[in-house]
Amino acid sequence: MSILHRITSPCRPLTLLAVLAACLATPIARAAEPPIAPPSLAGAVGWLNSPPLTLESLRGKVVLVDFWTYSCINCLRTLPHVRAWAERYAAQGLVVVGVHTPEFAFEKNLANIQRAMQDLKIGFPVAVDSNFAVWRSFQNRAWPAFYLVDAQGRIRHQQYGEGDFDATEKVIQALLKESGTDAARKPMPSVTLDTSGVGLPPDMANAKSPETYVGYQQAESFASPGGIVRDRAHAYTPGMPRVNEWGLSGEWAVQPEFAELSRAGGSVVYRFHARDLHLVLGRASAGMRVRFRLTLDGKPPGADHGVDTDADGNGVIDAERLYQLVRQQGRIGDRTIEIRFLDPGARAFAFTFG
Repeated sequence: MSILHRITSPCRPLTLLAVLAACLATPIARAAEPPIAPPSLAGAVGWLNSPPLTLESLRGKVVLVDFWTYSCINCLRTLPHVRAWAERYAAQGLVVVGVHTPEFAFEKNLANIQRAMQDLKIGFPVAVDSNFAVWRSFQNRAWPAFYLVDAQGRIRHQQYGEGDFDATEKVIQALLKESGTDAARKPMPSVTLDTSGVGLPPDMANAKSPETYVGYQQAESFASPGGIVRDRAHAYTPGMPRVNEWGLSGEWAVQPEFAELSRAGGSVVYRFHARDLHLVLGRASAGMRVRFRLTLDGKPPGADHGVDTDADGNGVIDAERLYQLVRQQGRIGDRTIEIRFLDPGARAFAFTFG
């Protein structure tokens, strides 16, 4: 039996350049090298849904280690499969261990992680890796990433990025069978794969807009005249964004990770081409509720609204997370979205598409 190491796309790299080739390349597979001794789960700042686990204590089990972070759209589209595997194969000896390693500072907040796990119905153990200790131990490079560890404690399969789920599941099945335990012969329960909401696979034929960061540390394709003014409030006009360009309107202070609205009435404008548009949003302080209203090509979205807006384009920022603003129902073309914030204190982090 040949177990493969796979690299697939799309994924979310730690930096835009670190694994650009891995994220943009056609999915590839190669014959496995000799099985690798696993790194360590030590160094997590906390654990959720479980006391602290070690790979040594899980010998005899097949372990899926899943690196994720809760505002990452690629991770969110992977979670339905991870949840299903955790439920389907638990009795046969599979243990799923999530490793939550943050991209944005707000993802280090334990209360934010707990709320996200509740909203996402995550019941498997999760290591809170806010200091990147487990990430570094695995020499990981992207979100999401899977590492499959066999019953002898050896890494037998690894994958970067979403997709290729059937191949990963076949490896899980093969490793469980190889373990030779009585549990591996138990019948599997019927499990429904829930890909509703943000879990729906992307429409790759129409996803022609790239992930776009708003904070100046990684911002690109900014169309507002005069460019970004760093670290202080500045009055912007949106300019005339072309496809895959964006701009700001109103008074914003652009920081390394995000842009924060100083006065009510400001907006973000993006010209995009994709079925789905998401925006990672937050607030200047906890407890705030920031109202917004969006338009598509100057009109309410109607049936094309996302799960976090209504047909009139209304929504509220009540947590730091990814918001699905648009899911188009008909023909996909170039569209211009404007998200206007009715209260100050909105923070915009990154656009993603599907």
